[in-house]
Amino acid sequence: MKSRTLWFVVGTTGLISTLLFAGGFGYAVKDVLSPGSGGEQLTAAPKETAPVNELDRKNKIQLVSLGDSLTAGTGDGTGKGYVGRFREKLEEQTGKPVYVLNNLAIPGATTDALLKEWDGKKTTDALKQADLILLTIGGNDIFQGGSDIFTNNDQGFNPEAAAKRVEPTLANLDKILTNINKANPDAKVLYVGLYHPFLDLDPKKAGSLIVQKFNDGAFALTNKFPNAVFVPTYDLFEQNLNKYLFTDHFHPNQDGYERIASRMAQILK
Repeated sequence: MKSRTLWFVVGTTGLISTLLFAGGFGYAVKDVLSPGSGGEQLTAAPKETAPVNELDRKNKIQLVSLGDSLTAGTGDGTGKGYVGRFREKLEEQTGKPVYVLNNLAIPGATTDALLKEWDGKKTTDALKQADLILLTIGGNDIFQGGSDIFTNNDQGFNPEAAAKRVEPTLANLDKILTNINKANPDAKVLYVGLYHPFLDLDPKKAGSLIVQKFNDGAFALTNKFPNAVFVPTYDLFEQNLNKYLFTDHFHPNQDGYERIASRMAQILK
């Protein structure tokens, strides 16, 4: 009798253990297949939406350009310069009509001259109509067309003369970008950085460090404004300078402007 009772207890205990094991296994499988269905709900992190390019919303794109002789296209025999070439590339790239409303470039302009030009209402009114603003300025401040940056004896490059003008030029550039942003905070602004036009006369590349210092400062300034973009150009001329410079050894030729325009269009892709 005792033996039969013992076997009953053992059998019952085994059955209960088996049922508990099966129940726990089933719950575990359910939890794996449907996590969070019976307990704390896990909420998926919201997906970050890509920033909207305002130019994509436009049926047409209106350009306004300002600055110095690079924006004027000096050195390009076709007259297009980087502005005309960029307009063509952007039109092809977007499939939308692109218009140059105003080219306010002043050949030989410095940052000081451009700031003085702002005293007139014309610049601000023109910028208000733009979807995209193109700017080159600073090269005449730093290099002054070669004036006083070469030693008198051997025409060697004199970096000190250019170096002392970097900080004042950056201070003026900050004011210019601020003025543009006040006139039209919604427009995209492309600021074209500097290259070293006298690199072949500067074997120690002292001027390259000066240009790099200026470009670094200009990059930091454009980052202050959400719609401003720095367009690097130093590398476009570094390896084969004379191939892309006009005969004045300062401005780009048509091939040089083509490279600048291509870089700008690539940035907006």
